[in-house]
Amino acid sequence: MKMYLISDNVDTYTGMRLAGVDGVVVHEKQELRDALETAMNDKSIGIILLTERFGREFPDLIDEIKLKRKMPLLIEIPDRHGTGRKKDFITSYVNEAIGLKL
Repeated sequence: MKMYLISDNVDTYTGMRLAGVDGVVVHEKQELRDALETAMNDKSIGIILLTERFGREFPDLIDEIKLKRKMPLLIEIPDRHGTGRKKDFITSYVNEAIGLKL
């Protein structure tokens, strides 16, 4: 299985291409929807990498796919501007998910 990148900027796309990951650059919601549909229909793709901006701007679309499909796995990654998450997001995530304070 391979990874596929859907990015909102050329810099992230270029960096991932240098690492051997195919992908596409999109900017609009419909372009994102089309790119996701194409990638999800490709059985050789096991992981779709999305820049975090898409998760912030189109959470309804991303969450719908995450909830309804097991494969491929959707993972949001930071782009060249850094992450939009707070500093201790992993600790907060674990605390919220299982109630364990670290």
